[in-house]
Amino acid sequence: MTPEDHAKAAADLLMAERTGQQIGLLSLRHPEITMDDAYAVQNAIYAQKLAEGRKVIGWKIGLTSKAMQYALGIDIPDSGILFDDMMFDDGEVVPKGRFIQPRIEAEIAFVMKSAVGGAGVTRGDVIAATDYVAPSIEILDTRILRADPATGQARVIYDTISDNAANAGIVLGQQRHGIDAFDLRWIGAITTRNGEVEETGLGAGVLNDPVESVVWLARRMSAYGQAIEAGQVILSGSFIRPVECPSGTDIHADFGPFGSVACSFE
Repeated sequence: MTPEDHAKAAADLLMAERTGQQIGLLSLRHPEITMDDAYAVQNAIYAQKLAEGRKVIGWKIGLTSKAMQYALGIDIPDSGILFDDMMFDDGEVVPKGRFIQPRIEAEIAFVMKSAVGGAGVTRGDVIAATDYVAPSIEILDTRILRADPATGQARVIYDTISDNAANAGIVLGQQRHGIDAFDLRWIGAITTRNGEVEETGLGAGVLNDPVESVVWLARRMSAYGQAIEAGQVILSGSFIRPVECPSGTDIHADFGPFGSVACSFE
């Protein structure tokens, strides 16, 4: 793909976000697309949002579980950018029409007290840079069709990364904990939709330890001249499958002693 192709794909995705009308698969439009191309499209979206006055509040890490990696035929996570208009309060109602096909995932969020970056970032560096951890919900959306209607071809990892790793929103729980207060591998969540249990999981599903997920992100960002900054929120990755959230959905994620977090969709 050329820089012009990256810019055009980003413009199309931003228009889809504004209008609620999904675009076709970039992997069909550009069969030659690579991982670097996908992140270049994401970066073009990032630049445009900054130009429009948005602020970066953090990052999300996706595809951290083996189940999701196997499903997409990859062996590494991906990442996306959290912007200031993506933050929702615990228990907030998401307005009707805000998203196209919203889904949610339960995750452990890291809030940073200092910057951390570089190719040699260690587990100790991430722990030292973390202010606190909290229960969270990530809201996913897709500005790209999940499958091509003519061929039936499903989106691939390059489509997802281009689409800001399918990120759309974040809900932070009110409970805050020191990073050493719990063994994050054993933090679990019971996620209910309209009062019925839909998914359960443990933090160990995230690269065997959510801290390692943040290490991965910091190292990946260093390759693009970026670093995690103080005050940013890092969504470390889901340990449940995505839960569909059509209009009228109430979501509650119960993390036990770690806390809880909820939202609903008008």
